[in-house]
Amino acid sequence: MKPFQRSQVTTLCDRLAETPHHIITIFGPRQTGKTTIVRQALRQIDVESRYLAVDEPRPPGPHGSYDESETIPVLSLERGTDWLVRNWEEARREAQRSGRGFVLALDEIQRIPRWSRTVKGLWDADRARDCPLHVIILGSAPPLMQSGLDESLAGRFESIRVAHWSFEEMFRAFGFSLDEYLYFGGYPGSVKFIQDLDRWRAYILQAIVRPGIGRDILSMTRVDKPELLKRLFEHGADYSGQILSYTKMLGQLVDAGNTTTLARYLDLLSDVGLLAGFGKYHGKPRLRRGSSPKLNVLNTALMTVCSGYSFEEAMADRTFRGRIAESAVGAHLSNTATPDISVHYWRDGPLEVDFVLRRGPHLIPVEVKSGRKPARYGGIKAFEGKFGSRRSLLVGEGGVPLHEFLAVPAGWWFEEK
Repeated sequence: MKPFQRSQVTTLCDRLAETPHHIITIFGPRQTGKTTIVRQALRQIDVESRYLAVDEPRPPGPHGSYDESETIPVLSLERGTDWLVRNWEEARREAQRSGRGFVLALDEIQRIPRWSRTVKGLWDADRARDCPLHVIILGSAPPLMQSGLDESLAGRFESIRVAHWSFEEMFRAFGFSLDEYLYFGGYPGSVKFIQDLDRWRAYILQAIVRPGIGRDILSMTRVDKPELLKRLFEHGADYSGQILSYTKMLGQLVDAGNTTTLARYLDLLSDVGLLAGFGKYHGKPRLRRGSSPKLNVLNTALMTVCSGYSFEEAMADRTFRGRIAESAVGAHLSNTATPDISVHYWRDGPLEVDFVLRRGPHLIPVEVKSGRKPARYGGIKAFEGKFGSRRSLLVGEGGVPLHEFLAVPAGWWFEEK
């Protein structure tokens, strides 16, 4: 049977069929298949290629501890630059020797200090010589990658985004039911363990959560309170789908510092695909900043892994299943939103809207009938009376079935129907 391919494989093949005019960047959370996408594309094109990982990760510490053995060390400037230049020049010679060009794929390049400056010089030299060398850069630490791109490579790159796997993809690739998707989430590498819950939980924690925090954030970004960052993620996973004021979080988290610290750490967790903090929608943009965040995991496996519930228990508990379903809607909206779409919530006293999609002046309030709370329709009516809307959505019984909602991206709802 032909292996399942995500849509990004076709997109990448199309880019590699063109004359090299941009560096191709591929970003996304851990364990979402970035390497597989590149390898599948490279097997399909009629051009020689080379895939190189900048550095291999060290093994995790004992009992999942967050010690330095969990981080990939940043290479020294001299060692990293020499490695990059040497391999680039070898690929350049291959491209010039071949009549069809060459593809160089570099994974985790952000481990090299000042990598973007070196890449800029090499890439510009290739363009001056019309060298037929395609370059692909992969990474799972978006803030570090983006800062390097914006700093030195503006106008020289084109991005292909890789998000968490959707319900439709998990159904097509592995035959997941909706309940299986809600509990086990969208991590393809974990599928082989779902019949052994202890192994599945170990995979989620050791291959995704701990490296996402230890390698993608702590080893690459200045974090003054690393224990607070870890506790904030755990807190957010426990409270996914709920609105919590920063003041309340300061009281619940030991050594929490201030609201600015918590807001920054939420941004870092969102950047690596773990936990988002959706802001309250206000008509005036300046009032959106500083609002109490609605915490939402970006993959429901991150919510269920430490819940203590087995699959059967989670599905039997109507309230908990409802929380997972609502979190799945929030994660899906965030993961499929294009850069021009933002995700919010709205609340005014007892009136509330679970999610608000915004694209420019257009608004779509989204209410989830999840079973964990009484159906509320007053919130949407109040929101529309205050702000107007392009349309409104009820997800669940009496509205758009959850499995159908999870089958289309956020932007689809803005299109004329």
